[in-house]
Amino acid sequence: MAEQNLESKLKNLLKQEKIQLWHPPFTDDNLPGEQAMKELAERYAPLLCLPASEVGGALESIRAQAVKRGKGNKTFRETNVATLELLLPRDSKKDPKAKTYLETRLDTLAQEVIDRVGQEHGLKHIKLILNGKTLAADQVLADQGVKNHSKVMVLRVSDAELKRQMTEEEEKRTNQSESIQRTKKGFQILSERDGSEDPDTVPFLEIADQKGNPLKIPHKEKKALILAMGFHEKGRALMKKKQYDNALCHLLQADQQFSVLRSALLSSVDNYAVLQLDIVWCYRALEALSCLDDGKSRLQKAEDCFLQCYGAQQQRLLMIKGNTGREEVLFLRLYLLQSLLSYIEGNDCQARQQLSKVESLYGRLCLDSEKMTQLMEMGFTEREARLGLRACQGDLQEASIHISNRRQEREELQQRERQKRRRRMEAISTLAELGFSRRDAGRALHHADGDVDKAYAILVSSSQAAQATNNNTEEALSPDRLQQLLYLGFERDSSEAALRLTGGDVQAATQLLLDNQGYLSPELLSTSTPSTSPPSTSTPSTSSSPSCEEPSTSSASPEDSELVNEVLEDISHHEEDYLDLTLEEESELIATMKAYLNREAGHTA
Repeated sequence: MAEQNLESKLKNLLKQEKIQLWHPPFTDDNLPGEQAMKELAERYAPLLCLPASEVGGALESIRAQAVKRGKGNKTFRETNVATLELLLPRDSKKDPKAKTYLETRLDTLAQEVIDRVGQEHGLKHIKLILNGKTLAADQVLADQGVKNHSKVMVLRVSDAELKRQMTEEEEKRTNQSESIQRTKKGFQILSERDGSEDPDTVPFLEIADQKGNPLKIPHKEKKALILAMGFHEKGRALMKKKQYDNALCHLLQADQQFSVLRSALLSSVDNYAVLQLDIVWCYRALEALSCLDDGKSRLQKAEDCFLQCYGAQQQRLLMIKGNTGREEVLFLRLYLLQSLLSYIEGNDCQARQQLSKVESLYGRLCLDSEKMTQLMEMGFTEREARLGLRACQGDLQEASIHISNRRQEREELQQRERQKRRRRMEAISTLAELGFSRRDAGRALHHADGDVDKAYAILVSSSQAAQATNNNTEEALSPDRLQQLLYLGFERDSSEAALRLTGGDVQAATQLLLDNQGYLSPELLSTSTPSTSPPSTSTPSTSSSPSCEEPSTSSASPEDSELVNEVLEDISHHEEDYLDLTLEEESELIATMKAYLNREAGHTA
């Protein structure tokens, strides 16, 4: 990282002075202009407080890379042959500082490149890594993101390890893909449910804001939001297990779903900003420094979103929640990642400024263990103690009152939800007594926003439409045809259903009944009965944090129930789980950043 820092600083100086090292007097016939390079190194050395020899070496590295890149660009334009930089194992390089290149077409299978590298550098079993991901041997380079000038890492593996890794990689890819598909399907099932079913028998996911109040958005956006938040929750669950590669796959899926939403909705909730932070945090954990540009863009999106959601001085957040202490952990992580990226870019001054803000926040957010213990002895959970102390700037008494108030608010919200469900079930029973099915009554109530009279009007209207359809089947159910089936010994209900299904064809109806031993299954009977459901178009309500009702049984298929229960396991039952950071990883990165910046400061002292 220090070499990257020095090269970044030199590139900035060269850019400021508009110096192009690949042109004379610094390069002549692709060879270095020694005198010009020496003078440049001696001029830059005092500015960087480093020996001229070290600066000269870095300048030559930049010059050689630029010349190589220029030749590679020309070759690629003329022949479509790309130049790749190979990062070989240390013990296989004659000169540790020399760079190794390989020319190849990008429509070549990765296996061919693996074979070439192995032969040319005497490596028996190897794999190629691009941006932290292993290149699949049976796929072409271009399809895996390899471009002209890509840096590809070469890793050596033993025979036994090769076999194990091939098995593991295959299982990993399969499991990762299956995990994403199962997560998507599970949340798709939940996103299609409109709350009309009995909440005691069918799982239903509701989206609510920080105060538990639903926000109404169009149905398409509701589905996208549920999928986005579902993938995000799954990704966060994997991050907690340190499975950062798998977590990143799910987080990027969440990002894709968020792209469907309107910018106005994204600016009203902080989920999108938190997602951007989580993605860059995974980049850091995976040491994917090649994702620098994408990381910068994502952090900027996060900062802009926080500004819109919370207000310039977090005044909106203060109005909604009454304090801002808990959300400060998000800003700590934001500034810390910005500091890291600034350092990698060679901007030490900006890195120090951001790190100073980080340390100030860390000082406020790092909690007194004794106070944590005291709150937990009062019966509060570790999470409640941590969030409470941060919300009250470490004041023990205020934190105790705050946590108690939050518990009361949550209990009141749950009571309101229980009352709402009870009223809904009573309304469904009322409509059912009037002759409508409970399922149709529940759907009508949902479309009528709980108004029984409106729901009744919807059901009557639907029934009239169904009756018009029934008139077309009256001929099929003529007494003569029905009597023929009854004479053969079949039950009236099954006979009527069979005639409806066959359009009044007595012979076909008879065969249908014989095939089913005179009894038609509920599935066939339901097909023959006109539906009285209202139209499915609606405007369901949604918002920024998911909460779920988990029933003991489900009327859905066993496969659907399994998927739904699986994805619900990853949804935290605490709406502020994303703010409950222990700051252990952040502390380690702060120490690393201080060590690097102090090293640079030592050079300038």
